[in-house]
Amino acid sequence: MSFGKDLVKLVKLRLTFLVVFSASISFLIGSQIVTATNVNGVINWVNWAKLIVGGFLITGAANGFNEIIEKDLDRLMTRTADRPLPAGRMTNGQALVLSLLMGMGGTYLLGSLNLLTGFLSVFAILLYAFVYTPLKQKSPISVFVGAIPGALPPLIGYVAANPTIDQIALILFGIQFIWQFPHFWAIAWVLDDDYKLAGFRLLPTGKRDRVSAVITFVFTLVLVPVSLLPTFYKFGGYYVGGVSLVMSLIFLYQAFVLMRTLEIKSARKLMFGSFLYLPVVQLMFLFDFLGKK
Repeated sequence: MSFGKDLVKLVKLRLTFLVVFSASISFLIGSQIVTATNVNGVINWVNWAKLIVGGFLITGAANGFNEIIEKDLDRLMTRTADRPLPAGRMTNGQALVLSLLMGMGGTYLLGSLNLLTGFLSVFAILLYAFVYTPLKQKSPISVFVGAIPGALPPLIGYVAANPTIDQIALILFGIQFIWQFPHFWAIAWVLDDDYKLAGFRLLPTGKRDRVSAVITFVFTLVLVPVSLLPTFYKFGGYYVGGVSLVMSLIFLYQAFVLMRTLEIKSARKLMFGSFLYLPVVQLMFLFDFLGKK
């Protein structure tokens, strides 16, 4: 296998793309806020490009550190056994050098936007790689810890354009934070047998049971009012509110089906529903925000 393909696996390209997409949408929203340094509320496309590249490097670094730490565990799981480290195609030293270079390069680019963006980026790497990763074997609380760095991309994207953690920034963070729980637990339900081979405990009770499904449903229910916060606080109009409500109710129905059936195929539908939910809601927030400007 080529080095390029191994690098793609090391940085978890699909996950990295989702992270960067989320940050970039929030950057565009933050760019519309009139500030002392952006009096016309215009988009700085050079800074947007820095965010894209820096965000990719930071996320790739965090994933690289994660895989170094979990190399022996990845070897035990079918889903991860072909990653470059457990498969022996890349050494720990090579992965460490690549991850450090990506981390330093990403921190430099994001820090050049403003110090708050740089600080949040470093915090995300440390929390994901060195707190969340070792917790995955110890307790389901790891999902709560992991949801914090997982929800930081929209916050980082927003403050990259508007270096203030204001109400809009917290709403962007809050939507992605709550979304993480049904998203994580749906994946954990589908892959529970594989995760158990490595000793990972990611479902709320540690197993596929009614209580885990009920907790997943409750968090998906909480997402309904949270997704309506942009409309409630008048940052968005009825379009984003209507689309967010419809998407949240579809997502909630999928969680209800899992709670009723406890079947892997229901969890898989919820998992795919989570992949669709977040970009649709974030894009609608952006379009509606632009329409109100």
